[in-house]
Amino acid sequence: MNPTHRRIGWGGVAVAACVALSAPALAGAPKVAQNFPFHSAPAAPASTDPLRDGQKAYLRGDFSAAMQLLRPLAEQGSADAQAYLGLMYDNGQGVSRDYAEAARWYRKGAEGGNVTAQSLLAGMYTEGRGVSKDDAETVKWLLKAAEQGSATAQRLMAFRYMEGRGVPRDEERSAEWFFRAAGHGDAEAQFNLGQIHAEGRGVPRDPVQAYLWFSLAAGNGADAQAGRLAVEARNKLAPRMTPAQIAQAKRLVREWKPEKDH
Repeated sequence: MNPTHRRIGWGGVAVAACVALSAPALAGAPKVAQNFPFHSAPAAPASTDPLRDGQKAYLRGDFSAAMQLLRPLAEQGSADAQAYLGLMYDNGQGVSRDYAEAARWYRKGAEGGNVTAQSLLAGMYTEGRGVSKDDAETVKWLLKAAEQGSATAQRLMAFRYMEGRGVPRDEERSAEWFFRAAGHGDAEAQFNLGQIHAEGRGVPRDPVQAYLWFSLAAGNGADAQAGRLAVEARNKLAPRMTPAQIAQAKRLVREWKPEKDH
């Protein structure tokens, strides 16, 4: 891999409730935990949605309550609840940490189509946590998550094609996955997409496209390191561009809109 490209591994992904694969990414989970007022308020009707109640308990850190609510649903086949159980066993939240049990629940959720479970199961196979390391299984589950629209899984597939890990080395396929992840707003993918356009790896060399993706990564705000690298790369690129090329690239930056999640 060219040293100018930046890749993160799976370490700490589940421990931090995932980089871009956090619990809110589970289907139906709210983006942020709701703040309930402590002052007197009209009584709300009793909830009839134990999955949502379990999600809220998880997000506010009440893992014991989350486990009580989510385990019966997981045992009944809810892929979302199964993914949460995997996360709690993976992180030791409300239960003793047990990677094998985490992998078991991730697998159930993954087989049920939960994109977070698919991504995290891929991470287990990458690192050999709770399962034996297995590149073929990693790719299988990463690909399923990537095809469902997970930007992190798409970026990791891009690196696998770039490096030939578990798949044949293919710079064009790598560029395609970087493009999909970058289109979903992944800052690291945006930086790497700028880099491959600057170098002409898997795509024609194109300084306008390189400037566009470096600029988007620089202004993304979700990844400070990718942002710094993107600013440095853009500053090195700009003196080799014509004023017309820079003006075109800046127009593309203004017009760019992220792809909608699946």
